[in-house]
This record gives sequence, structure tokens and C-alpha cells, in this order.
Amino acid sequence: MCLRACAVHSGKMVGSLDRRRGELAEKLRLVLAAHASGPGESAQAAPATTPLIRRAAKKVVAGTTGTAGSLSGELLDALLAVGNKALECGYGDELKLSLLISDAVLTQRKNSRAGWRLRARTLEAMGDEPATIAAYERYLALTEEDGFGVAPRIAGLHSAGEQQDELLRLLERGCPQASVYADGPATDIWADGVALHDAGDRAGAEPRLIGALLAMRGDGSPVTDLQVSIGQYLDLRLAHGGPVEENRQLAALYGEMRRNRQRGPVPDPTFGDVQWLTLGEFRNQIAGKSICLIANSQSVGRGSLGAEIDAYDLVVRFNSYKIDAPATGRRTDIHASIHKHGFNWDQKVTTRLVFGGLSGDWKNSLRNRLVPGAQTYVNDESLRWPLRNIGRVGNDAWPAIPTSGFNMLWLLDFLDASPKLDLIGFDFYESGAYRLKEAMRMPITSVHEYTSEKAWVMERAQSVTDTRISLR
Repeated sequence: MCLRACAVHSGKMVGSLDRRRGELAEKLRLVLAAHASGPGESAQAAPATTPLIRRAAKKVVAGTTGTAGSLSGELLDALLAVGNKALECGYGDELKLSLLISDAVLTQRKNSRAGWRLRARTLEAMGDEPATIAAYERYLALTEEDGFGVAPRIAGLHSAGEQQDELLRLLERGCPQASVYADGPATDIWADGVALHDAGDRAGAEPRLIGALLAMRGDGSPVTDLQVSIGQYLDLRLAHGGPVEENRQLAALYGEMRRNRQRGPVPDPTFGDVQWLTLGEFRNQIAGKSICLIANSQSVGRGSLGAEIDAYDLVVRFNSYKIDAPATGRRTDIHASIHKHGFNWDQKVTTRLVFGGLSGDWKNSLRNRLVPGAQTYVNDESLRWPLRNIGRVGNDAWPAIPTSGFNMLWLLDFLDASPKLDLIGFDFYESGAYRLKEAMRMPITSVHEYTSEKAWVMERAQSVTDTRISLR
């Protein structure tokens, strides 16, 4: 049972100096605490003869296996948090735990979008590409709005698989002797090939190295391992020259394969001639204009301020905002979004500000999620993470991850270029969330500290009503 596996894994985390494993240990603690305090959980536990961890077959399929007992919704959500944190760790034991949790969740809730997405991402990290695609497709079939960019992810994996197959076919045609080694143990054949190459016997090494790659494909080795091995082979090959055109073709296929696995195909690399916006250019864009920031809260959705909102010079909305004109207004001039979600990126706006803490992940999201023609301006890296990178406010002064709304608000306050700066519906989710239907199924994340953000706002407020906070 996965709860027992969580208990066992929690013991392994004691004394770990790895930050990610420390965070995983805290998530595990919360799961075990919820299990201990939950009604009737002990009575539903599996008998002592039940194995602690279900051992997956070497080749994972898209289905799931059962777990004993029935878990509460709160406990399942806590398990999903553990699974996502374990996936973030990226180590073998943690990936097995993440997969086990996804199995447990899907056994209890066979149509859980979060469960299928966790399963797909874990299988992808483990290198089981066919099962990854099947799990992503199942998630997509259950989803109305693809806020996580799963459709391009599937397209990228399909394309990468086709390019990998084409690359291996080219190698096999160019070296017919490799087929002699294609049925042997890949690790041993590869080691023999490397040894011959190091000894200067390139003629003997070539068929063994290629044969080992073919053997990896044949025995269903993880695509992550096969991709690394292909890269190593090409390094050896290109170091010694050879047919220029053939090498160029192989290198191009390898590059496309890696890019597509990382971010999916990009139909328009220029993103519809988008203009990249620097900090200074953004200040010029907002200077002298009245601005309102619209929260994704029920207090906005139940209101009737639409006409007043549309009367501002610039209307700023966030992440998975929902439009209901009488309540929310119609216009969106600036869409501020965390890079991890793809909600509303297809909605046409003048400026899209995409925030993210890690530069590499942020760049990948831009490549993967920007819709050509849906925006005129997109922020460059100078506006990627305002509180941290512009304000130099570190974890010691502000430990929590700043929300998209707070990053945007902090930036506007810092630039101090607007004569009117109003926040509408900013009750910090006290009234509940008001978002797109698909996003409403997502829990309000616990990584942010809304109390601190509210205190920061109220310290600077010039006037406060039930619906509006004015900072200027």
C-alpha cells in the first residue's frame, strides 16, 4: 500500500542535506499526519501480508493496479503533493514512489486529471515514452482547457520518436555489420565498442557501437538512456570526421530529437513577430496611465464593476482569469502569468508578462506555450522574476514564493509611473477563487504566503473599500 511506502520513504529522508528531499520529507510528514488523524483510516488499512510497495513490471503500461481500502479526498490530495515533490527530486527511488502514488490515486479516482498528469510526467522522467504518451492522452481526454501545454508535449514526443527511429535507420543502413550485435546485451557490446575505439580500432568499434544502440531500442531501454548513448556515439563519430553530409544529417536529426523532447515543435519560431519588452520599455508603456489589477476572486465574479474596470487605461489580469463582462469587464491589456501554467495564453492581449523563478524553465515555457499572434509584447528576462531579480528581495526577507499578482503589483509600485493604481477584488482568496473552469479544479496552492502579501498591500493603501484598494 502506498501509505506504507510513504512511511518507509519518510524514514530514508532523515538527515538528508538535499533541499528537495527535505521538502519531500515535509510533504511525507503531512501525508502521514493526515492518515493518522483521518476517520477510519486504520480500519481500512491493508492486512499485514500486503506488500509495502507494489513492484512494477519492467515495462509500464497505461493502466493501473488496485490498492486496498478507500482514501479520503484530503489524503489523496496530500499524496499527489508528495508525488509531485518526489518527481521534482528526480532520483530513482523517488520516481518509483511517484509512480506508485499515481497508481494509488488512479485506483481511487480513475478519471483524476492530476493523477494522470503525475503518472505521465513520472513515466517521462523514467524514459518510458509509449506509456508516457498514453497517460498524457488520457489526461488530455479528461481536460477541457490544456493549461499545462500537454498537447504540444505529446506532439513533441511523437516527433522525437520519429526522428530517433530515422536516425537509427540511417546508422543501420550505413553499417550493415551492426545487425550482428543488435541482439546481444547492449551494455557489454557498448563497452567492447568503446574499448576498441580507444585502442584506435575504429573499424571494429563502429558496428559494435551502432549495434549496442540498436540493441537498446530492441530491448525497450528508457529513451533517456538511448538518447544519451546516441549523443555519445555522435561525439565519437564527429571527432574523427567522416562523410560531411551524412554527419550533418545525423547531427540535425539528433538536435531536433532533443529539442522536441524538451519543448515540442514550435510552428513559428518568431512567435508572430512578437516584440520583446525590457524593464525600461515596460515603464514607458505604463507611464502616466491609470491601471487596475483584477483578482481572480469570487468577489469580482459576483460583482458588477465591469464598466468601471473597462474605463481604466490599462487592465491587468492574471493566470487563469475568467471573463464575464458585467462583473469583470471585457478588456485585458496585460496578462501576467506564471510560466508553469498555459491558461489564457491564446487570448489576444497587448502585453503578456510571463514570470518564473528558474531561467531555463522559463525559457522552455516561452518556447512551448507562446501562441503566435496572441500578443504584441512579451517580457524579456529583465522582467522574469521582479521581486527577486529587480528588487533583490531574497528568501531571508521574503521566504515564500511570490504570486504572479504580487510580482506584478510590486513591479508597478516600484516603477511608480502611474497616477492611479487600483486593485479590484483583492481579498487574497477569502471569498474563494473565480477562474476558468479547468483551473477551478486546481487547489489554491500552499507555496505562497497570502497573509504577508496582504500586509504589504495594506501598508501602502491610500484608500480601501469592500471592492477596491487604491495605492495611488
